[in-house]
Amino acid sequence: MISSRHIAARYPENVALLSTLNPRLPHLCSSLADVGNAQPLCTLPPDKLAKAIALSHWSTGLYFGATAWLLLTLWFLIRAGAPIARLAARFSPRPWLQGLIAAPLWLVIFSLLDLPAALLGHHVGLAFGISVESWPAWLADWSKSTLIFILVGTLVFSVLYALLRHAPRRWWLWLWIVTIPVEVFAVFVAPLVIDPLFNHFQPLAQTDPALVDQLERVAARGGLHIQPSRIFLMDASRKVTGPNAYVTGLGASKRIVVWDTTLREETPDEILFTYGHEQGHYVLHHVAKGIAFSVPVILFFYWLASLLLQSLVRTRGPRWHIDSQSSWSSLGVLIFLYVLLSFFSEPIANAMSRHIEHQADVYGQEVIHGLVPNPQAAAVDSFCADAQLWLDNPHPNRFVEFWTYSHPSTEQRAEFAAHYDPWLPGRHPKYFSKQP
Repeated sequence: MISSRHIAARYPENVALLSTLNPRLPHLCSSLADVGNAQPLCTLPPDKLAKAIALSHWSTGLYFGATAWLLLTLWFLIRAGAPIARLAARFSPRPWLQGLIAAPLWLVIFSLLDLPAALLGHHVGLAFGISVESWPAWLADWSKSTLIFILVGTLVFSVLYALLRHAPRRWWLWLWIVTIPVEVFAVFVAPLVIDPLFNHFQPLAQTDPALVDQLERVAARGGLHIQPSRIFLMDASRKVTGPNAYVTGLGASKRIVVWDTTLREETPDEILFTYGHEQGHYVLHHVAKGIAFSVPVILFFYWLASLLLQSLVRTRGPRWHIDSQSSWSSLGVLIFLYVLLSFFSEPIANAMSRHIEHQADVYGQEVIHGLVPNPQAAAVDSFCADAQLWLDNPHPNRFVEFWTYSHPSTEQRAEFAAHYDPWLPGRHPKYFSKQP
């Protein structure tokens, strides 16, 4: 999707702010003094609100439309698995060598089927001013990601079909056992090998040592020392206009990444809150917890995929010329099931994501207490300013929010941030003591 929450790993949302504390936004947002009324805590000007709603409709249509398009076309192309399998069999009698023909061909087909939605998504991003990446640069990125997808996908399907041949009844369990360490390795290696293929990173200390000093104050407030070498600046401004930051990696590759657009668009207090939110992910081990959460979810969907594959091959195999589930002629069915089950697993993953994002919001607001004049205002300034930059719809459809949102909605985060002050008498911070 092309809205903020689908362009970026983390998007800031609309929240109320004291316009007197941020003179660049006096016309955008209502005051914290209006928290008790029924009006939205943060409002966009009518023209931006109309654009935000339109972008939200485009994003929703592209997401659900692209999924429906893939499922429909794959269903009709499943029959193509037989001729592709026969072509692979002429290449070699060995199944694992056949996979070097069948798997890449199917993955190329899948990538081409997905291309129209990707092209339209980038066009809409440019039209709404969310993206600034040129078409040649975008096509270069798409080509690199597609090549990685084909190479990794071929390896995955080779392992999968080896398990289908040697453990036809329990292949899903063995695949799950293999998947977990591979997932951990992928999270570890991505910031070191994959991410630099698409963006340029450099230690933030090389470009803004004064800001690093400020961020180290936030880290010290949290009782930890994050090495400056683990705080990176990413040149996002070559591709997008909005600010962002995220945490990625595991162990030695774990790092906090701040986009250069964040430094350009946010005030110092807003940057400290944004960083505090990401430090929350870092301190609370959300990457590792996300992997742990995915373990039983993956197991369930692998088991469900095995039942569906078995049923489809049994009932429709003769019509589709599929010899058995372990034959490369069944690969189209597996890719269809991958798209289908990925779609239905998304609300589960997003529910977990919204939970940890809320935790990071709480931590971010608490960790800057005593470091900025008003933590609530810093949070709401960041949310509201970034909402207009990303054209975030403040009132999304509830079903769309449930299914696709990886973060709580703008209004939910706004309501929480505007009211959250755990240092008031009778209240207690969740992650810190009363004393800053």
